[in-house]
Parts: sequence; C-alpha cells; structure tokens
Amino acid sequence: MGGDIVPGTDPYVPGHGDAAYGVDHYDLALTYRPSSNQLRGEARLAVTTRRETDRLRVDLHHLAVRGVTVEGAALARDAHKGGHLSVVLRERVPAGTVLTVTVRYAGTPRTIRARHLGDAGWEELEDGVIVASQPHGAPSWFPCNDRVDDKATYAVSFTAPAGYVVAFSGETRCAKRRGASVTWQFDQTHPMAPYLATIQLGRYVETRLATGAAGTTPITVLHPAGLDRDAFAASFGRQPEMMRCFGELFGAYPFDGYRTVVTDDPLEIPLESQSLSTFGRNHCSAEWEEVRLVAHELAHQWFGNAVTVRSWRDIWLHEGFACYAEWLWSEASGLSTADEWAAHHHARLAGLPQDLVLGDPGPELMFDDRVYKRGALTLHALRRTVGDDAFFGVLSSWVREHAGGSVTTADFVGHAERVTGSELAGLLAAWIDAPELPPLP
Repeated sequence: MGGDIVPGTDPYVPGHGDAAYGVDHYDLALTYRPSSNQLRGEARLAVTTRRETDRLRVDLHHLAVRGVTVEGAALARDAHKGGHLSVVLRERVPAGTVLTVTVRYAGTPRTIRARHLGDAGWEELEDGVIVASQPHGAPSWFPCNDRVDDKATYAVSFTAPAGYVVAFSGETRCAKRRGASVTWQFDQTHPMAPYLATIQLGRYVETRLATGAAGTTPITVLHPAGLDRDAFAASFGRQPEMMRCFGELFGAYPFDGYRTVVTDDPLEIPLESQSLSTFGRNHCSAEWEEVRLVAHELAHQWFGNAVTVRSWRDIWLHEGFACYAEWLWSEASGLSTADEWAAHHHARLAGLPQDLVLGDPGPELMFDDRVYKRGALTLHALRRTVGDDAFFGVLSSWVREHAGGSVTTADFVGHAERVTGSELAGLLAAWIDAPELPPLP
C-alpha cells in the first residue's frame, strides 16, 4: 500500500503534498489564545481523489491530532508522524471519489524550518500573530494538501479575545462578540493555493482607502495607531492609484477586495497572500525602496495569486512579473522609466555570477534577487520586441484566460506567441533557459 502515496511531488518543497487527491474546499473553525499561543481547530477538507488509492497524506506540522473522521469511505486508521497525517481507508477507492476528511487538532503553532528555504508559517509578534505561508508554512496552522497547484475555496471561523482584529486572505463576512471573545468569519470564494492562505492578528485600526463604490475595488489598511500621516499617504495611501494603473495594464483586479496589514513590529520583507498583503511598520515610508514593495505585493494579486505556477521552478512567473510592475509604477508615477530600470539592473546583473537558470533556479536560489530582476528583464525584452500594444495584450489576456488556474513557463511562451502572432521561443529561451545574461533587444 505504501506505493499509493505520491509524496513531495514538487522537488523544491520536498515532503509536502500528495498528488493522489485534490482539495476542493477547506472549512476551518479555529480558536486562539494569544497569551499562551494555543490554537485549537477543526478542519473539514472536501477532497476528490485523482487516482485509485486507499490512503491520503495530509500535511500538518507541530500540532497534535485529536481525531479524524472520513465521509464517503470507511476509515481504517490514521497516524500522525513527522508532519504528515496518514489517513488509511479500508478499501481502495477509484479516481474521482468525493470524500470529506475532518481533522480535530490543537497545540502551540510555530514556524516550519526547511533546508534551503528557512522558516515559514505561524509566527508570534510582540502582541499578535503573522502567518507567512510561502512556500511551505501553511501546515503550521491547518491540515492541508500543501501543493502550489492544489487550489481550493475556503470558509474560516476564527475566535480570539476581544480587542484584537483578525484578518484572513479572503472576505470578512462578520465579527460577532460573545463575552470576552469575538468570532470572525471569512470566505475565499476564488480558488487559492494553501501557501496563499494566511491569518493575521493584532491590535489594529482600519483605514479605508476605497469603499467599492462606483465600480472601484474596496481597499482597506489595518495598522497600528500613530503611523506617520505623510509616510502613510506616500506609501500605502497610493494603493488606489496603483490599483487603477495595474487594472489598465493587466486587466480588472481579480478578487473581491484588497487588504493590507501593517504590523507594529518591523518586518524584513512583506508577506504575500491572496487578496491581502502584510508589511511591517518600517515599510510605511515615502522612500522608493519601500513604495516599490507596496506596488510589488499588489501586483502579485494578478501574477502569483490569480494566476499561479504549477510548480515552484517557474517562480519567475510570479516574482519577475511583480518586479516588472514596480518599474511600471515608477514610470506611471513620474519617476524612472522602465527602460531606465532595465538598463540599471541589466548592468548590475552582468557583473554578478552567471550561474542562475531563470526557468529552474533550484530551491536554494528560488528567492534570489536575480530571479526577480532577470524575470523583469525578460518581460522588458519581450516588450521591446513586440511593442507596447502587443505586450500589454499578452499580459491582460494571460490573466483573463488563466485566473484561478495553474500555469507553466511553456504555457506563457505559447500564449505570447499566439497572442502576438510572432515566433518568440528563441528570444525567451535565451533569457529563461540559459545562465548567461543576453543583451537587451
């Protein structure tokens, strides 16, 4: 029976995920005590088997399983060891079988460490919580099939002490107080990979930048009181302008709303999640190095969250696109043009080691800055080759045709050729498949 498990299907995140099934919907009911960092939960996973099997492997790290039930098939046994919950059925079921797996669990959540990837997942702040699930941290707080290509919808109930504000990567439906606790209810109706699911908890106030009236996307910021007004206006306050700019270039914003969380603690880098981005107080600044990150995380909603890679080797389809959006925002806001940024970063990359293959950088280099900048340069080379109208037609149709799905580099190359009617495989291969940096067209 051991051959029925297909573990670690993505070599960039070994030991995560099971290709024998897919999750269609997660229903999570969670209760959290910040004073002791104690989490209690019940997760209902609506799954469909993708192949004949008699077992499912679910990812869940550092938390204790209190009980497992299965609807749609008879459960033989379950075992939780080494961050994996093995759910064994009495009989094999065919591909296409619909099951509901319910897991009750509890414990003290913490980050997950992986060689070459560092820490990811649940992290306590001075007075609150952030969850950075990319790329392997989702199992730190809920049982899941932790695959980048396994998208599902979500319903989440999260109970926490009154006085805290809770945010999830989805729409807030209500917050009901009972005694000293508040239960927050959220939905994410757009398909979402586990690594894009997050919970943020803190003592925040809310600033609404756009209400959703007159066809605009609702944009809100949760932040600590006392942020510098001028710095806020110059960074997070410009998100409605960024939204309009990117909407014109990439197509309509792909989700129901957008929320930014600004923690009172400083963060080294912002955190990406679907329809929500998380920053530290240190990112509230008029300096370009901080403003560009605000644009970068917003751009991920199109490239990375709506359109998501099928495997992590193609991460440039997320990071290169979001980096290029920084240059586009710079140009739109009257700063350096995309041409100027491209020339600057091309010269810088030319002086660095030529040992990175953009289309398969390896887990050690998947977050290397060269992936971001060379990915952006690849897009600029494409833009210079086909012209602005064709280039932005490629980007907007890419999102329109693939939103909610999973893609590969080959998909993008084929899409660009089809939309432009041009032979582009050779041009793009030089940027994506070879380590040497090509000249800009």
